[in-house]
Amino acid sequence: MTAPSIALAPAAGPADAPTLVLGPSLGTSTLLWEAALPALATRFRVLAWDLPGHGAGPVARAPFTVGDLADTVADAVAGPFLYAGVSLGGAVGLELLLRHPDRVTAAAIVASGARIGDEQGWRDRAAQVRAQSTSTLIVPSAQRWFAPATMAARPHLTGRMLHVLQDADDESYALCCDALAAFDVRDRLGSIEAPVLAAWGELDAVTPEASARLIAEGVARGTAAGIAGASHLPPVDAPAATATLLADFLERTTP
Repeated sequence: MTAPSIALAPAAGPADAPTLVLGPSLGTSTLLWEAALPALATRFRVLAWDLPGHGAGPVARAPFTVGDLADTVADAVAGPFLYAGVSLGGAVGLELLLRHPDRVTAAAIVASGARIGDEQGWRDRAAQVRAQSTSTLIVPSAQRWFAPATMAARPHLTGRMLHVLQDADDESYALCCDALAAFDVRDRLGSIEAPVLAAWGELDAVTPEASARLIAEGVARGTAAGIAGASHLPPVDAPAATATLLADFLERTTP
């Protein structure tokens, strides 16, 4: 396999603050964190990254694993860091904790799981995108991603989010699906010793409370918390609550 490439956005926040790396959900970009970023950047030096073929991320043409993405993130960031990621970005966070335990001091795994969905479902979605493009995913993604009131309350942001999905490179998106099809770290959670917050959106049908609790109960130092009014993308549905939850946890668990 060839190491996948990602894109790091310019750092935000004080240069001398602890580094916080933010990971995206499949089909999104650093835009996912836009509404939550100002609050996080008052307390951390924030670095957000884009998946291959998403946002500013270089396209991918060779298969990769979620672990490969974690290695790429670790290579792109200097020194120890805190981490928070949503969905696929959360899965990358778990692999970072497993593969680079000396680098990640604490992590928030948001709307994610140690296993997300099932293998055949991801293979089917990859095949659909390769045949028909990510445009076919816009309506079902909007239904999964956002709480019912969010599209009306934040039409500009949600519209831009769906444009990111439409503009994503089809093969890169499909390769991310293939990576998720093979991802399963449920039997390795006990090896994670760093503090972990597993957070779920109250309205999330993709990675519900049970997914978060499995992580929190499986790691050595886990905490579970729900985010009221949020679906699968809490930084969009509830940016203030998400930023406060993450910042309080990460500051509390950082020496």
